[in-house]
Amino acid sequence: MKKRLFLVRHGQTDFNLKGIIQGGGVDSSINEEGREQAQAFFEKYKNEDFEAVLTSKLKRTHQTVAPFLDLNLHWEQHGEIDEMNWGIHEGKKPEPSDVEEYKTLMQSWANEDYHARLEGGESAFELGQRLSKFIQHIKLRKEKKLLICSHGRAMRGLLCLLDGQTLSKMQNYEHKNTGLYIVDYQLDKFEFKLINDRSHFEFLPKS
Repeated sequence: MKKRLFLVRHGQTDFNLKGIIQGGGVDSSINEEGREQAQAFFEKYKNEDFEAVLTSKLKRTHQTVAPFLDLNLHWEQHGEIDEMNWGIHEGKKPEPSDVEEYKTLMQSWANEDYHARLEGGESAFELGQRLSKFIQHIKLRKEKKLLICSHGRAMRGLLCLLDGQTLSKMQNYEHKNTGLYIVDYQLDKFEFKLINDRSHFEFLPKS
């Protein structure tokens, strides 16, 4: 059976705007611009007849798909697609030393050292384990069209795995607030149809 997945990142938060690290441990809300992005996304895709909406357990994803939930669509929360945990760095703006630590971590993952992590944080291996569990869940679902809302790093990992790549390639998958990926699934293969698209911004309020 063919499925179509609409994978969207949550709308903008004040933390995004200020460059503050959120991660899985900061349950922030989307801001006014994020709500406008979410509404614009809804205006473009409200007639897609989604059979279910799947989000992380963090409220910024719930708020982003709220207009769809108001249509009484079936909604589930899945912790497997929560944002990555960045440990002691969450909730603060990175200092230059933090940026260097992050760059070192990205290089470690690119070199396939998936057990590397920031202090108190999650490793790429752990992220991959939970994302793989979510992918298996998606494969077994009966619906043909799903709306899925997640987070930047979680989406990088998820898209990487859907694309049949190792997690060393995560940096190749871009994400923007309410950026949309459309992925088809058939015969145990995933095929990307749309990549980080924000054409729904045509529905944003005119300034």
